[in-house]
Amino acid sequence: MAVSLKKGQKVDLTKTNPGLKKVLIGLGWDTNKYDGGSDFDLDSAAFLLGENGKVSGDGDFIFYNNLNHASNSVNHLGDNLTGNGDGDDEQLKVDLSVVPQNVTKIDFTVTINDAETRKQNFGQVSNAFIRICNEETGAELIRYDLGEDYSIETAVIVAELYRNGAEWKFNAIGSGFEGGLGALCSNFGVNN
Repeated sequence: MAVSLKKGQKVDLTKTNPGLKKVLIGLGWDTNKYDGGSDFDLDSAAFLLGENGKVSGDGDFIFYNNLNHASNSVNHLGDNLTGNGDGDDEQLKVDLSVVPQNVTKIDFTVTINDAETRKQNFGQVSNAFIRICNEETGAELIRYDLGEDYSIETAVIVAELYRNGAEWKFNAIGSGFEGGLGALCSNFGVNN
């Protein structure tokens, strides 16, 4: 049975799941009806961050144009251009056993591609969630449903995995940003 979290809650991941090394991060969403005429293309990404909350280089930004981290610790499974269908819209795999030691947390984000031109924002997105599964068994361990408290934001820091000594924990963040992917990249120190 998965642990269901609310915004701001933190929970142990590896302490309560001894031996867990490989996890699947699933992100999903639906779009509300709107009159804009353009499809929604939401994009998930992962930022591998050091103590200072920044990437150590652009290779620590995992997204549709950089699917695999050099350490092979984080792998993006590909871009879903429409978000149609049930379940996860995009997925990433994380091998906790090979995350570089200088990485203290991994932030997972979702942005709306070309949001400004298409006049789209997260106020038009519903049923957004992130879930963490044991990659080997498929069992869902943690789930965070974001809720509907966004309006003008075009990017969201959904959640993060972070080190706590030798263990990994999960933090349900749900923090919205204006400025889309560019704002997120600047926040995390990626050269865009």
